[in-house]
Amino acid sequence: MSSRDAAATDEELPPALRSMWRLCKLGYQHEPALMVVAFVLALLAALPDALMAVWLKVLGDGVLHGNHGRVRLAAVGLAASATATWFLSTVSTRLQRRFRDRVTIALESHVAKLQASVSTIAHQERPEYLDRLSVLRDQIFVLDHMYMSVFSTAGWILRLAVTVVLLASIHPVLVLLVVFALPTVSTSSWRPGVERKAEELGAPAKRLSRHLFTTATTAPPGKEVRVTGIGDRLLTDRRAAWERWYGGVSTTRWASAVWHTLAWAVFGGAYVGAIVFVSSGLHAPAGDVLLVLAAGARLSQYVGATVGEIGFLRGIWLDGSRRLAWLEDYAAALTADEDLPVPDRLEDGITFDHVSFAYPGTDRLVLDDVTLALPAGAVVAIVGENGAGKTTLVKLLAKLYEPTSGAICIDGRPLHRMPAAEWRARLAGAFQDFFRFEFRARHSVGVGDIARLDDEPAVVTAVDRAGAADVVRRLGSGLETQLGPTWPDGVEVSFGQWQKLALARGFMRDGPLLLVLDEPTAALDAETEHALFERYAAGARHDTGDGRITILVSHRFSTVRMADLIVVLDGARLVEVGTHDDLVARGGQYAELYGIQASAYR
Repeated sequence: MSSRDAAATDEELPPALRSMWRLCKLGYQHEPALMVVAFVLALLAALPDALMAVWLKVLGDGVLHGNHGRVRLAAVGLAASATATWFLSTVSTRLQRRFRDRVTIALESHVAKLQASVSTIAHQERPEYLDRLSVLRDQIFVLDHMYMSVFSTAGWILRLAVTVVLLASIHPVLVLLVVFALPTVSTSSWRPGVERKAEELGAPAKRLSRHLFTTATTAPPGKEVRVTGIGDRLLTDRRAAWERWYGGVSTTRWASAVWHTLAWAVFGGAYVGAIVFVSSGLHAPAGDVLLVLAAGARLSQYVGATVGEIGFLRGIWLDGSRRLAWLEDYAAALTADEDLPVPDRLEDGITFDHVSFAYPGTDRLVLDDVTLALPAGAVVAIVGENGAGKTTLVKLLAKLYEPTSGAICIDGRPLHRMPAAEWRARLAGAFQDFFRFEFRARHSVGVGDIARLDDEPAVVTAVDRAGAADVVRRLGSGLETQLGPTWPDGVEVSFGQWQKLALARGFMRDGPLLLVLDEPTAALDAETEHALFERYAAGARHDTGDGRITILVSHRFSTVRMADLIVVLDGARLVEVGTHDDLVARGGQYAELYGIQASAYR
């Protein structure tokens, strides 16, 4: 089947089956031979077990009529069936485990890659998405069992089919036993979905419970937890949050269990009625009664196992596969319109055309109707008080979010139509909320350009650009020092040192079209920050031929005087744009705030 035909087949399936089919294909793509052999063996292992009732019928007839040949045949048949069932089941189980172990890492890597490669980070901040992802992360560790469940389900269904045929050979009415088993199938299919919905409704409380537990038991908040004495309160609130989650889940589980018990009571009554019907109503031979007893009892076992596996598939596989399919579709939807190439150089620059933005889950605009032009080759400073929208504007430029309305254009072409990975490959810089990579110092810096992770000259150059050479000199083993005190031979690094290393990481890439410095020196004093910004601005003005735009973000007005263009944000709106001299002469908000800050340093 061609990929086009396979895609067409996928689209023809109902949504639930389509998501399960996609997960099946994922396993087949990684381990096709193991998956096929494991499936076939699961079916072969089912046959001798299902035929045990036949040998019991032969044995009963042989004993009743004194036919020693039939007794010996039954004995051989029972021994062969038992041996074949054990052998095939053992081999099948071993092979299934081998398949599961090999496909587990592929499945977990697929989920992790999806979450890490979504082009924006909105899904990590929207509560409804966080709840879905929280449940999916819990399911990842059992999703690998779903393939074994598929194999088992196929085997149980085959056993059930053979048993129904055997019962029908005694009398067609006995097939109705399957009808009486349908309530158990219904409740087994219904229960997991209802229980999973209850778990998802309580997911915020469960996430809060985990957060409070982490806060109470991990090192980063440890000092403040002890100084404030909030430990007991955290544990009390954690217990209350867990009870809120578990209360609803427990009630739902008890209610579904009652209905499931009633369904099995219906089947049990039908089974007893079938035995009475065959023995008293049909006056059937003892062998037939034995077959009904054995097959009926096994029918109960087979129905129970089948509906149990179906319940697992319904609760874990179907539910998990739907979430995985949602994540795959969500990631794909964000890249569906990315059909424009990233330019090799900037000719005109970057423009904001009536851009507004509100963070996911809120209606409050963090940027409100911003129209702005950033010329190619310019050094641009973005200033404003805390909460003015400076960092948000930078995040939009990095395609971490899409504007709520309006458009950002690169040389007149919409940024949202450029592949996020390609655009970010031409972006460099450091952010205020940087991450502390607890690697060797060389790698903590080198990940800024993963292709040159072990390129020592490139790392040293980036360290020098960031003015972080003094940090490296203080490390016991220089760039080979393990960062982070929780690791063997790891060292404690101050916040300011981490910040300089993060800054060096941002300078690993050569020739970026956009260099962003989002308050990367907040831990430094104003004079040091001013000196560093001046050096960055001077370096940015050298003609690189690529039209690079350098953006300096700061709440310190006195450090950005050297910028070609100063953008002033206040209360989510753009209030002023111009050079330092122009803005001071204008006597507006920039001039006022600049004067206030300048006087504070006198």
